Amino acid sequence: MAKAQIAYLELPCQDVAATKQFYGSLFGWTFHDWGPEYASFADVGIDGGFNGGEEHRTKAPLIVLQTDDLEAMVDAVTSAGGTITLPIFAFPGGRRYHFSDPSGQELAVMQAD
Repeated sequence: MAKAQIAYLELPCQDVAATKQFYGSLFGWTFHDWGPEYASFADVGIDGGFNGGEEHRTKAPLIVLQTDDLEAMVDAVTSAGGTITLPIFAFPGGRRYHFSDPSGQELAVMQAD
């Protein structure tokens, strides 16, 4: 059986700068910018980020699972009845894909470089 653990929480947003301002002023969070459409946060209980880019942005918060064998997890997800909604793509630090579970919840699986 392929294994994965929750590693990251991605929040969709329309304006990364405004979202950073909100969470920074509200909770004192700090951020690492990955360009104009993405910023990550850490040391807040779980690592995560704000995705302002339209290409990979979801409509709801995205739980990202981490694995050491991305392709095996694709097979495991589809064998278990999940549907791949976004094929494997590269991002700074690794590769990931998105899938939906039988209830329609969208999640992602990543493998770090």
